[in-house]
Amino acid sequence: MTSRGSGVRRGGWAMVLAGALAFGVGCSTTPESTTGTTTDSAGSVTSVSDTGPDATRGQVFEQQPFAASTDVTATGASAVKILYGSTSGIDGGATRVSGTVFTPAGNAPDGGWPIVSVGHGTTGISDDCAPSASPTLFGTVGMVAALLQAGYVVAVSDFEGLGTPGDHPYLEPDTAAFNVIDAVRAARNVVPDTSTRWASLGASQGGQASWAAAENAKQYGDGLDFVGSANLSPAADVSPIVATGPDVALSIPQQLLFPYLLQGLSMSHPELDVADYVHGAFLDNYELLSSCLTARAGEKFALAGQVTQNDTKPVDQAAADRIHGWLSDIALPRGRADGPMYVVVGGNDNVILPAWTEAAVARACADGDVIEFVSRPGEGHNDRAAVPDAVAWVNDRFAGLPAPSTCGT
Repeated sequence: MTSRGSGVRRGGWAMVLAGALAFGVGCSTTPESTTGTTTDSAGSVTSVSDTGPDATRGQVFEQQPFAASTDVTATGASAVKILYGSTSGIDGGATRVSGTVFTPAGNAPDGGWPIVSVGHGTTGISDDCAPSASPTLFGTVGMVAALLQAGYVVAVSDFEGLGTPGDHPYLEPDTAAFNVIDAVRAARNVVPDTSTRWASLGASQGGQASWAAAENAKQYGDGLDFVGSANLSPAADVSPIVATGPDVALSIPQQLLFPYLLQGLSMSHPELDVADYVHGAFLDNYELLSSCLTARAGEKFALAGQVTQNDTKPVDQAAADRIHGWLSDIALPRGRADGPMYVVVGGNDNVILPAWTEAAVARACADGDVIEFVSRPGEGHNDRAAVPDAVAWVNDRFAGLPAPSTCGT
């Protein structure tokens, strides 16, 4: 683990929060409403009949115009915010998930628009952290704009529990996979001139979702034609975060993500006791530190010098073993992917350490996956500089070019 000393300094937290915004994993303190509707004709909601708990996967229940930032409007694309049906990976029940769908300008090509389902980076665990609550999708809009310019319909799931009732199962891979795949179905219902051909592209939390979608593309994604998955800084396996036991020392960014990790695990493991893993000033300010990643920044800065590495350590070896086991259960790979993958790590990533992802890729290669693994020296977590090459990789998959593989090299 990366060590950052015994205390948290004001400058360190400021750098982390600013970096979160720059890399598209931040959250606004004044988000738009995710579920509200407008009364004028420009913002009116189009609803289909409510089928209750048996909602069809990908069925669009609500649809309204989405006011995207200039990154999208400059491309001439249109955008809508939707509420669509999906499935819980925890209990298999029908769910409703919010998200956005973007359509390029002009006419669809022969065979219809190809679709890319985008997985967004970590924003938080509360409803006001939903990307559809922000014109910039809290930083993901740059990736969307690049895909629109390349000629794709783009679907961006908020993920279950962000912007909709219920808790957010942070990093639960099946739920994330189902949300990503059903966003493709929803996009095809919103945009009639679309094909069944789709790919996924995600970063950080969304990179894990994109990878998990690749493993579920054939069975859960029946009726769709999957071409590949590009995963940037994916949170594929975070179990090493506590692999060394109760003496583990988290980096500052990892400390900021820790409450979300505990929240996600608690949905599958209600016996989880937060006090086993956070203490002192961190526990006293747990509600603040579990807010959207960069929300209430001033209050978080005020904690500088109070929160220490000891505040985010398992209380004993038994607690460390429990959480390591739970994290191992959701670690990727969990099965063979149903198409080729592109996996990127930044050499300076101090959130998801490059060695963790490299080990996950090695296991996937051993299972027979086709993966191009790229380590980018000098880059950090979810670095925007990696996006153009990822889009180029997606372009090649839709073009039918053979997927390169670094497995075995």
